[in-house]
Amino acid sequence: MTRFSRSSVGRGSLAALICGALAAGGLAAAGVTTLEPGAASASSHREAPLISGQPQYDNTDLYAFVSPDKPDTTTVIANFVPFEEPAGGPNFYTFADDAQYDIHVDNNGDAQGELVFRYTFKTHVKNKNTFLYNTGPVDSLDDPDLNVTQTYDIDLVKLHKQRLVAKTRIADDVPVAPSNVGKASMPDYGKLRDQAVHQLAGGATTFAGQADDPFFADLRVFDLLYGGNLSEVGNDTLKGYNVNSLALQVPNDLIRESAHQPVVGIWATVQRKDAHGDWTQVSRLGNPLVNEVVNPQKDKDTFNASAPWQDAQFLKNVTNPELPKLIEAIYKIKAPAEPRNDLVDVFLKGVKGLNQPPYVRPAEELRLNTSIQPSADPKRLGVLDGDNAGFPNGRRLTDDVIDEALQVVEGELVGSKNDLGDAVDANDKKFGHSFPYLAEPTSGSRGPLAKGTGNNVRNQLGDGLVPTGSSGSDTTLIAASAAAGAAGFLLIAGALMWWRRRARYRAY
Repeated sequence: MTRFSRSSVGRGSLAALICGALAAGGLAAAGVTTLEPGAASASSHREAPLISGQPQYDNTDLYAFVSPDKPDTTTVIANFVPFEEPAGGPNFYTFADDAQYDIHVDNNGDAQGELVFRYTFKTHVKNKNTFLYNTGPVDSLDDPDLNVTQTYDIDLVKLHKQRLVAKTRIADDVPVAPSNVGKASMPDYGKLRDQAVHQLAGGATTFAGQADDPFFADLRVFDLLYGGNLSEVGNDTLKGYNVNSLALQVPNDLIRESAHQPVVGIWATVQRKDAHGDWTQVSRLGNPLVNEVVNPQKDKDTFNASAPWQDAQFLKNVTNPELPKLIEAIYKIKAPAEPRNDLVDVFLKGVKGLNQPPYVRPAEELRLNTSIQPSADPKRLGVLDGDNAGFPNGRRLTDDVIDEALQVVEGELVGSKNDLGDAVDANDKKFGHSFPYLAEPTSGSRGPLAKGTGNNVRNQLGDGLVPTGSSGSDTTLIAASAAAGAAGFLLIAGALMWWRRRARYRAY
């Protein structure tokens, strides 16, 4: 196949993103004629009307790969809360207390989950008489200055044909890594991140907390397909934003059916309680970028509320997709012939001989062959570039799913060789070499200090805020907060007076 080249950025960039989203969507519905009537579902960054207003419950991306430093294990990463502005206080980013964050595993290819790892969260506030997330520099996850904290439990639910077989609590009250407020508040964020990595019985490891958004792409396709003239390409739109991440590393033998049937299908869902107190699924994600572009507005919310064994009713959205037609009309890149049955095996069943389980039932799942060893030199185009440890055999953090999905959707597998891409080939931050592999979140104080300023005021403020349970009292804390507020007001007032005097001087 042809590699992506910068010389091809003109044609390639545009279709890259657009069809990347299509490709991923193509995964969800193409060729599922054998399935029962129902709906496919998945979610990503603000992809459907209802979930766009509920960011705490919104899956942004799902990753699953054989752990590069522990190949007898598989790592699954599910991200939530898209577009977290690092300085978005004073109410920073938490997981929802009224939700079930589920990671599903189908280990026999029947489109139903045999295992569910269920995360549930609880928020704790030490002192409700302050607006502050933290009342001083935070040195550890149990630091009294960390005013708002979260903990979580994990239940392992075993099912057979969606009926409960067993439920086991495998983690209890594990601390969540906080939002990275800034350098003054969290001078050593890496230390806090390390403390949030928790070992479980049986060789599993878990992490929950904020991370740099690992997805890299130019999402400005929505400005009328890159402005209609390719004037808006090659910028990582997600650079500088964070997400809330769940990372789980589990022994391969725990999740696969057997060494002889090592392929698993994985997807993530979020459920929340409705007005009647019943759990309702509001988000689901398997393969990347499924619901933004493939489904029309009328289908998107239904798409998010259903399950893999129901992936039939959206078949036409993919076998006769809208996007290639738009691309052909605007950019004269010929759309492949319909119906697009070439997408069925790759994205709904898995690639035969690589990650397709026997007797597979087509469904939208991220399929991973846990017996494929990690690559010493991962290729960003994964299977398309001869690297069978990459997408669509699972998904690694470094996989360029936009370019890969685009090239397949634009006909790579049916003779239309192409090197299309969005000109964003890697994340802006380097990933780690050990669990949880994610890059640390961007700090709220990511810019330099103003010229002529220092840390003295910050340090004095931190020392003056004494949280409940320390040598001070609530009264001390409130007084300190008021004093800090008054000091800030005086600084602002002084600045305004200075500007007024300067203005009068100029007037003369």
